[in-house]
Amino acid sequence: MNFSRITDYLFIGNTPSLRDYDTLRGLGVRLIINMRFTRGPKPDPHPQPISTLWLRSIDSPFFPISIQKLIRGAQAALEAIRSGGAVYTHCSYGRHRGVAMGTCILIAQGFDPRAAMELIVSRRSVADPYAYYIQPRILKFAREWTNHA
Repeated sequence: MNFSRITDYLFIGNTPSLRDYDTLRGLGVRLIINMRFTRGPKPDPHPQPISTLWLRSIDSPFFPISIQKLIRGAQAALEAIRSGGAVYTHCSYGRHRGVAMGTCILIAQGFDPRAAMELIVSRRSVADPYAYYIQPRILKFAREWTNHA
């Protein structure tokens, strides 16, 4: 598993395997947000399983990430964080969709969108929230979240 700690409550990376769940649990992760389109989350067989949320998204400029999915993920993440847990967001490689979701979680917590993107890039070298089809979704989420909140 390739992941980065962004804050004490937010991790971004690639798709975890079932073997990785114990590592995530040890980090305090209580919610895994899966942004992949075709590969859903594996159910955690642990007696106290980590919750999963599958927000099927395609990494393509032709299919923008749904703002409603970003809002749903941010809301679920805020609930997990408020209850004392951490959140792991991922896509295939942890470059675009998982990064977009992680950025939106930070924005939902009050971060300025550009500061959130900069923080993630500083902590995860492969992160690319500035991709021409990702950044506009993050900025649109920020506008919608302000209206939503």
